[in-house]
Amino acid sequence: MDDTTYELRAVGWVQSPLADRSSAPRQGDEGAPPASLVFRPEVLPAAADLQPGQEVLVLTWLHQARRDVLSVHPRDDMTRPLTGVFATRSSERPNPIGLHRVVITAVDGEIVTVDRLEAIDGTPVLDVKPVLREVTER
Repeated sequence: MDDTTYELRAVGWVQSPLADRSSAPRQGDEGAPPASLVFRPEVLPAAADLQPGQEVLVLTWLHQARRDVLSVHPRDDMTRPLTGVFATRSSERPNPIGLHRVVITAVDGEIVTVDRLEAIDGTPVLDVKPVLREVTER
């Protein structure tokens, strides 16, 4: 295995009332507000078929997370044993990629509004993928 690096380019960013990490819930179903995904103009064709009611996975770059943390006390509960970050949903990890399961509530040009997104304002969006119910591709 070599030390190859890979370049990622954000396709957009999050617009959210959540201004900082301390105000954000740990998970979307823990009180996260609606938010918007704002896509860069050059990637708008990729978002053309997103529809209200569709459940999607939003991948983000948790740009304020620490990358040098390899184990945590889950949910910052010091009574819980240290656990490797790959076995947790901690934002602190070598590659701080966020995974958010949300439902699209509106689409208006380059802005896609979603429910319950715990990402803070300005978080880079890396990708959006549909949640598959059954595999129809072969």
